[in-house]
Amino acid sequence: MLKLLPWLAAAGLILLPAACSRLPGGAPASEEILKESGEADANFALYKVNRALLPTVAAWPPTGKQERLGWLHAHQGAKTQIIQPGDLLSLSIWDSNDNSLLTSAEQKMVQLQDMKVAANGSIFMPYVGDVNVNGLTPDLARARLQQALEPVVPSAQVQLTMAEGRGNSVDLVSGVAQPGTYPMPDRNYTVMGLISAGGGISASLNNPQIRLVRGQSIYGTSVDNLLNNPRLDTLLRGGDRVFVEEDERYFLSFGATGEEDLHIFTKDEMSAMDAMSVAGGFQDGKADPKGLLILREYPSSAVAPGVRGPRQQRVVFSLDLTSADGLFSARQFQINPGDLVMATESPINDVLTVSNIFGNFFGVFSRAGVIE
Repeated sequence: MLKLLPWLAAAGLILLPAACSRLPGGAPASEEILKESGEADANFALYKVNRALLPTVAAWPPTGKQERLGWLHAHQGAKTQIIQPGDLLSLSIWDSNDNSLLTSAEQKMVQLQDMKVAANGSIFMPYVGDVNVNGLTPDLARARLQQALEPVVPSAQVQLTMAEGRGNSVDLVSGVAQPGTYPMPDRNYTVMGLISAGGGISASLNNPQIRLVRGQSIYGTSVDNLLNNPRLDTLLRGGDRVFVEEDERYFLSFGATGEEDLHIFTKDEMSAMDAMSVAGGFQDGKADPKGLLILREYPSSAVAPGVRGPRQQRVVFSLDLTSADGLFSARQFQINPGDLVMATESPINDVLTVSNIFGNFFGVFSRAGVIE
């Protein structure tokens, strides 16, 4: 063992400088970022997040992919349907007159099945011609058709049934168990009613979002927002298309977090604490809870004169989770899409690394002594 002492001394001389400075690691230490931000040529701005800073940052321009889609508030609709071009009407006509133009002595009822409403909103009636029924309820259309028949068949009675065509149907495109085209039973048909008819939202979607396409316009909200605000369960119109899709917004985690990955937003608004929870928290014995960093890049317009924004486009927000103010601020600091959440390494980790290296050396040398 005495022969190994010179080797141990040499190892100590090599490793002592490393103990006085940082060793290579998977993530930077917080003091490295703080030091770099103070340099004259630093290309980013550093902000320590506290209660006073929160309202200031909230007023800065948005970053990342944040679709600002409006939504339509709900209102009460009629319990009946209206006839549109493309609908199918079926008529049953009764006439007890022996000399009827429509019926015979043996058959007092005649049926006219699946008459399609033309583009101009009319249908063809025998002995009458075209009768416009566009925009009428089935009851009003029945009355109009019977009135049109009276000059020709005074004793006729008309019954009408309706099958919704394309103009009275909506498309449920994706994100549900049974996508497809669904007829609207009345004018009080809502988005949630359509989703229910489609078998409900797929459980695999993360923070599902609803998109309603109407003509050339698109509206959007989250399912969570819709469920918590029934007044937003808007009425559908014929030809509407509804999509249910996963939230496309994401943030990145890096450094001494439980998981380094791309994470989809799990709810509409995510705080720094929410982000750390999704990313698996801090790595035990490695992360520095005083150095949680949020890296964000603002558009060039955010630093234009007269605009409330950061000093530079690239910004690093620093949170200290060892203080009460830091913890409360982390719960209120909003993560933006595209943010990089970085957990820095603790300075004590260097000492542990040096100790591990010494331990490995001693273990190797001990085994070598046994072999000798």
